[in-house]
Amino acid sequence: MLTKRILHNNIKGLNKSLLLLGPRQTGKSTLIKALKPDLEINFADQESFLQHISDPSLIKNEIKGYKKIFIDEVQRIPSILNTIQVIIDNDKTKQFFLTGSSARKLKKGQANLLPGRILSYELGPLTHEELQDHFNLSKALTLGLLPGIYHEESEPLAEKLLTTYAATYLKEEVQAEALTRNLEGFSRFFQVIASRSGDFTDFSKFASTAMIERTTAKRYFDVLVDTLIVHPVEAFVKSSRRRLIQHPKFYFFDVGVLNGCLNNFKASADRIGNLFEHLFLQLVLSSAKAHDDNIRVSVFRTEAGSEVDFIIEKDDQVFAVEVKASKNIGKHDLKGLKSFADFYGKKHIPMVAYVGDKNLQIDGINIYPLQAALKVLGY
Repeated sequence: MLTKRILHNNIKGLNKSLLLLGPRQTGKSTLIKALKPDLEINFADQESFLQHISDPSLIKNEIKGYKKIFIDEVQRIPSILNTIQVIIDNDKTKQFFLTGSSARKLKKGQANLLPGRILSYELGPLTHEELQDHFNLSKALTLGLLPGIYHEESEPLAEKLLTTYAATYLKEEVQAEALTRNLEGFSRFFQVIASRSGDFTDFSKFASTAMIERTTAKRYFDVLVDTLIVHPVEAFVKSSRRRLIQHPKFYFFDVGVLNGCLNNFKASADRIGNLFEHLFLQLVLSSAKAHDDNIRVSVFRTEAGSEVDFIIEKDDQVFAVEVKASKNIGKHDLKGLKSFADFYGKKHIPMVAYVGDKNLQIDGINIYPLQAALKVLGY
């Protein structure tokens, strides 16, 4: 089953070149192919990669006679963007569609990101909007929302694909980042991060558990962020002078990939709270990317321990969202929201997203099922 992506509507009529970033298997190539490029060059193909890296001028000859050119895995040869800039400047009829899974490699390669010449977008896993009636909460909590995996009819095969995703990532991404000197250390660190996803970052603890140096742990974490596997959620800041907590939380980009890394696909009682929180954030971020919205998501926590899962700033609105994997919501679940209201002191929208199926209200605070809560956010 092919799901129509929302981002397609934002980019299908563009006459400018574009760069589309996103983790592996989110559907970048499928989305670009829907734009019907005249020529496809895939740097994931080793033969093509070696040909172009040994002859930077090759692309000039390859694209002759073509108007719309699709280059996949462009981060493997960041320097080619300099050649693309020259081509675009000399021939306004050329349109490039570039995709990549690592912003880090582009940065490390000192890539020219073609300001003013190319538009940048991100693509995440599927959203509930894109799936519509095909969205299944239970399935999303176990298999995540990568297109090819979510639509896989065989659940055992889907689970196998997700466990393989982790192994492939370690092999390909880590080697590409020149971390092979300590692949075992990175593998241990990767497992620690997967087991702590949804927690606050503590590099000293991560390093100790993985038996590596703290500076190494910080470097490895940056690799996971820059290759779009992990998303940090910073502390809510009311002003530039004050931070309530020192460290951000962090979350895997897809619940299914997280489960695959842990080789645990059961949304058991001890895990469902964390998984539901992950899924909510995942859907918010993927939806924002799909609509090309600029949002800020942070976490609120005081020294006394009051906490709100997510503070979402979108346009001129602020939403304080508590995420609960329960069908029974009581006044005790609203303590963090009330603490935030006292601290923030400005107009905002407090709400609870839960796994029930009815809209509720307690003490003036609305409690919504997952999809209704996302609709309040504009998704």
